[in-house]
Amino acid sequence: MKKLYVQTYGCQMNQHDSDRAVQLMARMDYTLTDRVEEADLILLNTCSVRDKAEQKVYSALGRWRELKEKKKDLIIGVGGCVAQQEGENLLRRVPHLDLVFGTHNIHRLAHMVQEVQLLGKRPVEVAFYRDPSYMEDPEGRPEVQGVQAFVTIMQGCNKVCSFCIVPYVRGREISRPSEKIIREVQDLARGGVREVMLLGQNVNSYGKNSPGELTFSQLLDRINDIEGLERIRFTTSHPQDLSPELVEAYTKLEKLCEHLHLPVQSGSDTVLERMRRGYSRKEYTDRIHRLRDQCPDIALSTDIIVGFPAETDAEFEQTLEILRELEYDEIYAFAYSPRPQTVAVKIYPDDVPEEVKKERLGRVLNFQNEISLRKNKKKIGYIEEVLVEGPSKLRKGQIMGRARNNRIVNFTGPECLSRQMAQVRITAASANSLLGELVSSGEVSITLEPGGVA
Repeated sequence: MKKLYVQTYGCQMNQHDSDRAVQLMARMDYTLTDRVEEADLILLNTCSVRDKAEQKVYSALGRWRELKEKKKDLIIGVGGCVAQQEGENLLRRVPHLDLVFGTHNIHRLAHMVQEVQLLGKRPVEVAFYRDPSYMEDPEGRPEVQGVQAFVTIMQGCNKVCSFCIVPYVRGREISRPSEKIIREVQDLARGGVREVMLLGQNVNSYGKNSPGELTFSQLLDRINDIEGLERIRFTTSHPQDLSPELVEAYTKLEKLCEHLHLPVQSGSDTVLERMRRGYSRKEYTDRIHRLRDQCPDIALSTDIIVGFPAETDAEFEQTLEILRELEYDEIYAFAYSPRPQTVAVKIYPDDVPEEVKKERLGRVLNFQNEISLRKNKKKIGYIEEVLVEGPSKLRKGQIMGRARNNRIVNFTGPECLSRQMAQVRITAASANSLLGELVSSGEVSITLEPGGVA
């Protein structure tokens, strides 16, 4: 039995792509290992959204050169966004690399490995496809072992924000047929999956370029009716496509979790204009306020970029202002880094000094940390419905899961509760997670009241 080692950088879409690669190679008798030294095939699934993530790719490949020298039949492959971006350049830059597969070419992976083994080739596959069948597995999706599952509903993005490389490495928007998505979720639910995460670079524009297809809110409605499924999540959304129908879905679909990730990127209208985001600060905040009017308990997360070209102190302060106004539950903040092929790298000099970017990033993270801690502490005394995922990654002897609002909850309980719902009373909080005590599990229902009174 041959051994496969996979290392993944980047978003949930990349993780799902890696899972798919593992499933495909299992049909060629490769079993997964967590020890790179014993691998016969190493796959590195990559992210190029930021320069730091891209540099990690070359560092990892450099470390594996010695393995290749010791084990001549070892195959090393690179997939994902850096593979799509660089193509054959990767083979020239890394002589010990064997194959390169882009974001639309995971289905070609087994064939490419055979080309290396049998023909001594160094194949590169980075074509984009307009037929969504490349996202399908002709042999069907293998059984999922966990309580949660990722389901790709679309790929690509048509927005072409000036800083973003996604349209160049994931392509233009293309949606899977809704009947195939619904059938996949039905199969997952029958197999014991209780929560699905619908994936795409801009999920709420699903179906817009497919005449006669369901809208995203209609797709959610159909998935909500699937027996056995208990929770629905999705990521990522663009503010322009937060439609009234999608807002209404949070009030009428009982399985749609009260959480939304809606990237704002900046609180400054002038920066948003340079970013080509297509909305103003007021338009964004108005959408958030309408959403909270419909669903007061919704938890919100966002993305922030600091140090975008020409960002002034005043423009940066406006980003702090929007954090103060909207009080997100969680943010993902980054310093701007120029990306190849993007509009910004062509027309804007990267003129904000690195030390200024670092200082601004630190201020944003510290400011949000205070907000997150304050909001999490308000949960103390409440009872949260937690879908148990397994052992806690941070606290030995505890188990963990997620509340409907996406907060991580750690608590003491038996591991046999995995894949079950548990009612957990919150006893303590940090900025990043909650700590609680088990109240009940299984099918017991508890009505939530302020202060945790049931």
